[in-house]
Amino acid sequence: MHSVFETAPATTAVPITFATKATWEAICAALPAQARQFALANGFAAKPGACLTLPASDGQIAQVLFGLEDAASKFRDLFRPGALPGLLPAGVYRFANAPHDSRLATLAFALGAYRFGRYRKADAPDVKLVPPDGIDVAAVARMAEAAALARDLINTPSNDMGPEELASAAEQLAQRFGAECKITDRAPAGPVIFDNPLLQEFRALTAAPIEAKQAWTDVAQLAAAGIPAANFGPGEQAQAHQKGESCSEESLRRAYAMLERFLREAAA
Repeated sequence: MHSVFETAPATTAVPITFATKATWEAICAALPAQARQFALANGFAAKPGACLTLPASDGQIAQVLFGLEDAASKFRDLFRPGALPGLLPAGVYRFANAPHDSRLATLAFALGAYRFGRYRKADAPDVKLVPPDGIDVAAVARMAEAAALARDLINTPSNDMGPEELASAAEQLAQRFGAECKITDRAPAGPVIFDNPLLQEFRALTAAPIEAKQAWTDVAQLAAAGIPAANFGPGEQAQAHQKGESCSEESLRRAYAMLERFLREAAA
C-alpha cells in the first residue's frame, strides 16, 4: 500500500473541507465563531488552490479549508488536491466533504507526495490521508507507484539513465511482477556529427539551424552501425510525441524546398 494512505481503523484525522466561491458562504456560516473569524481575518475566500489551517483552542489543527473551482466552472482542475501534501503540516487527514472527483483527488494527493531522492535525501511530506469510503485504495496506490517509477526514470539525467539502465529498469519491473521481458533493441544516443562533409554542405546551402534532439530516433541505430546520421524535418520539437501533434503547411513547404535544393545542388 502506498505510504501516503492511512488505513488503520479508528485513526483520528484532521478534516479537509473543500470550498468553492459558490459554497463558501454556507461553509463559513457553519464554522464555529472563532474559526469563522480566523478564516475571514486571513482573507480566505475559497480561491482555487487556497489553503488555510484552522487552529483549535488547544493549538492543534482543527480543520483545513481548501479552495476549488465552482462546480459549474468551464474548467475544473480535478488534480488540484495534489497540492495539499506540500501545503499541510505533518499529520493524518481525511476529506470532510467530497471534492469534484473523490477518486482523482485521492490519486492526486498520493501523486503530490512524490519526491525525487536518487542523489540526496528527499523527505516526503509527513502527511497521510484516510481514503474516502468507496475508493479502491489498492488501485489508486498502484497508479501512484507507477507514476512515481516513471517520474524517477524521467528525472534521472541521461548520463545515469541510458539504454542499459532503462533496459535494466524494465527487466526489474517485469521480474517484480512475474512477467517476461525481452529487450529487442537498444542503442546509445547518436553522436554529434558537426564535421560531417554532407551535413556541412547541407547547412551551407540551406542555413538550417542545429538543435539538440530531446528524443530517441533511428539516428541512434544508424550511428551504432557506423553510419553518420542526423535528424531533419519540419515542425517543432515542443509539439512532438504528444496529443494534438501537428505541422504547418508552411514548414512542410520550407523543408521540402531545403531538401530539393540540397539534392539538386549537392549532386551538381
